[in-house]
Amino acid sequence: MTSEITLFVNPTAGSGRGARAAQPAASALRDAGFSVRTVLGEDADDALRRAREAVAGGTGALVAVGGDGMMSLALQAVAGTPTPLGVVAVGTGNDFARALGLPVRDPAAAGRLAAEALRAGTVRSIDLGRVGKRWFGSVLASGFDSRVNDRGNRMRRIGGRFKYDLAVLAELAAFRPIPYRLRLDDGPVTEIEATLIAVGNGSTYGGGMRICADAVMDDGLFDVTVVGDCSRTTLLKVFPKVYRGTHLGHPAVTVHRVSSISLAAAGVTAYADGEPLGPLPLDATCVPGAARVLAP
Repeated sequence: MTSEITLFVNPTAGSGRGARAAQPAASALRDAGFSVRTVLGEDADDALRRAREAVAGGTGALVAVGGDGMMSLALQAVAGTPTPLGVVAVGTGNDFARALGLPVRDPAAAGRLAAEALRAGTVRSIDLGRVGKRWFGSVLASGFDSRVNDRGNRMRRIGGRFKYDLAVLAELAAFRPIPYRLRLDDGPVTEIEATLIAVGNGSTYGGGMRICADAVMDDGLFDVTVVGDCSRTTLLKVFPKVYRGTHLGHPAVTVHRVSSISLAAAGVTAYADGEPLGPLPLDATCVPGAARVLAP
């Protein structure tokens, strides 16, 4: 393995934490004897192009510094290759790092862990979800939760958690159950009305909401959480339980473990790893061992 490591940096992650985090992460890698090359980009497309060039050029690892959006971008570069991914999670949600048990908002510790894993050859293979040519590591969201994201993205003058809370309240006021057409693995197409359907390779989204609480990232299966047709009152009672994962015991919630899923619903945008994926319908497949990560 080459001793040159590529640091893949989003300088704007976490209100500027990405830029500040790059230095201690790079120092930890250099202290371990690695040569560090930093990759930025003028925009997401340019950054991804540069990351893919580094992977194709034989970099020893791609170490992503930023939030879940940056991890998602890095996965597009390393998926299906032998190049390991290091994670320096300094964004807002950091769900990918949480699912892997990696340090969150501690770039020096994350850099040391990546360096130790590289030196010891401790690389973990994980599954990824795939929709067309797009890979995802954590959760694919569709339904009430993705509509909250849609509304929040339109509220450009409001920031932080307050924006999310306002978006939840607004969507609750307008809430109607969503008619889905659903196919699990090679089973029959079924039509259901549901509040949301979340496809979990990892267990959390939204900064620790355990929507697919029992999902495991290396079992070759998705955990599909279906929150069925329920009233606003029931949704208000169930939704806070997502932070503890206890919503899975509610009678309106079912979980299916599958290797593939087809989803269709009118007027619903899917989000994967917190990033817009596009409107339904879509087909998602769990690809075993699609990525190698520097993790315990």
